[in-house]
Amino acid sequence: GGAGRLRGSARLELLRAPGGGGGGERVLRLDTHRSVNVRGAALLPPPGTARHGDPPGPDALQPLPVQTEPFASFGRALLITLPRAEQRLSLQIDYEAGEGPGVCWLAPEQTAGKQKPFMYTQGQAVLNRSFFPCFDTPSVKCTYSATVKVPEGFVAVMSATSWEKKEDNTFVFEMSHPIPSYLIALAVGDIVAADVGPRSRVWAEPCLIEAAKKEYDGVIEEFLAVGEKLFGPYVWGRYDILFMPPSFPFGGMENPCLTFVTPCLLAGDRSLADVIIHEISHSWFGNLVTNASWGEFWLNEGFTMYAQRRISTEVYGLAYTCLEAATGRALLRQHMDNTGEDHPLNKLRVVIEPGINPEDTYNETPYEKGFCFVSYLAHLVGDQSKFDAFLQAYVNRFKFQSITADDALGFFLEYFPELKEKGVDSIPGFEFSRWLDTPGWPPFLPDLSPGDALMKPAEELAELWAADGLNMEAIEGVDITAWRTYQLVYFLDQVLQKSPLPQGNVEGLSKMYPKMSRSQNAELRLRWCQIILKNDLQAEYSKVKDFLHSQGKQKYTLPLYRAMWAGSEAAQALAMETFSATAPQLHVNVQNYVKKILGLEVAEA
Repeated sequence: GGAGRLRGSARLELLRAPGGGGGGERVLRLDTHRSVNVRGAALLPPPGTARHGDPPGPDALQPLPVQTEPFASFGRALLITLPRAEQRLSLQIDYEAGEGPGVCWLAPEQTAGKQKPFMYTQGQAVLNRSFFPCFDTPSVKCTYSATVKVPEGFVAVMSATSWEKKEDNTFVFEMSHPIPSYLIALAVGDIVAADVGPRSRVWAEPCLIEAAKKEYDGVIEEFLAVGEKLFGPYVWGRYDILFMPPSFPFGGMENPCLTFVTPCLLAGDRSLADVIIHEISHSWFGNLVTNASWGEFWLNEGFTMYAQRRISTEVYGLAYTCLEAATGRALLRQHMDNTGEDHPLNKLRVVIEPGINPEDTYNETPYEKGFCFVSYLAHLVGDQSKFDAFLQAYVNRFKFQSITADDALGFFLEYFPELKEKGVDSIPGFEFSRWLDTPGWPPFLPDLSPGDALMKPAEELAELWAADGLNMEAIEGVDITAWRTYQLVYFLDQVLQKSPLPQGNVEGLSKMYPKMSRSQNAELRLRWCQIILKNDLQAEYSKVKDFLHSQGKQKYTLPLYRAMWAGSEAAQALAMETFSATAPQLHVNVQNYVKKILGLEVAEA
């Protein structure tokens, strides 16, 4: 356990912005973190004077004065005084890092193989300043290259368009397209790769690689090809997936060329591939066209949800996609009920005051209300193929740039002059400014009725199981063999809402549908565990314990601890016993969230 150390030097090649004034600003301001120890900075000889790849000799380095000053709880400012107002500058900053929130060190017991440690970085939103000094804002994009030396027996991978292994267990990476700082990512561990398509491979610990290959062989290319047909060329070269250790607290992180995902996606039945569709969609929306500020995160996530559901409609059909979107809408409803609709976070253009950590504004709104707004734009156009063509033009117009909502909506009106003429940006009740700046439930909801064909049977079956005295004839008349994951999830959500069920019904349900009650699929396991706890089915407590031992994803872990803590004495005892056994394998943030639920002391960060 404990943090390891990263020792390195960051080399920045800078071009002075035009209009910087004749004298030019003499102080360069970068983002850094209290956990980063900057050992010094120096000016390098101008690019082109040394042979490429040769480190400059010590006499060629001109040391520069460096100081840090407070900025906010989540970072510090690094000030470097520059000697003269040259147009082009090359700097080298020597530093040590490792204790910061953007760099995660896992002990062997937190990995799947339990033999060797693992480290990874997580940059979004403002954490990479604790990984290396940088301009840590999504409004700035740059290319990067990196040379990473790791101990024997470990492999390094990065979000880069090319990588090669040199002698001395050193890996060299290059990202040839400009990206924002939050998408630079590194992972180091005992990992191996397997090809699953012409431009895709899966990376995982050796004990998971077979499962990863089986789950994703052939499917990635299908998703990429549909994405390209809809949104234009996939520019990043490769699309690889790294299966993280079970303690990874998120579903996925869309690092370009190499998405980091939870091993929960290895369901064994290819049923959770839609999470991958979401991350693939970020290849156009988020990674290629990026929000210039975290206050307009819907430009990343609203467009990505729309793109994900377009790909899903092509691959899985409209009914299934509407069902998945209905579960998303339910999450938005839940969020707005919890916070109150008029909470300032429930609008698409959030004002993030100086010093406020963008991380603390994270919620469902940019995803699902953003999806509704993009769907509303499509509704204004009224023709799916025309709107698809607009999305392709939008990506082409803004690729490799960071933009604001005004840029995006201005381009929409420019692309459809007839809509601009009709004044669609100011239709009473649906004004673009209202969407952006007024909190509340979306003024327009896309029609999800094509999903009714899948939802109605699930609702009716849940009704049957909630009845006093089961009508077994009616229950046996419902054939669920063809139901796909989200239909089963929807059914279990309905059962959970109706729980606790009459005496004996849950036992009957469990026996009748082993494909739900004994599923290895994480989404189904979560719901089944919630049903066990809501009905206090102590005979199946071991399933709750097993699920929490098998993974540490925040979205699954916290609801189960909340349910146990709200349950019987036996359920509360189960919570304490499970947490004391699994705490070491959880991400530190997740450990702290669980401690809060259980009323335990949280150590100060």
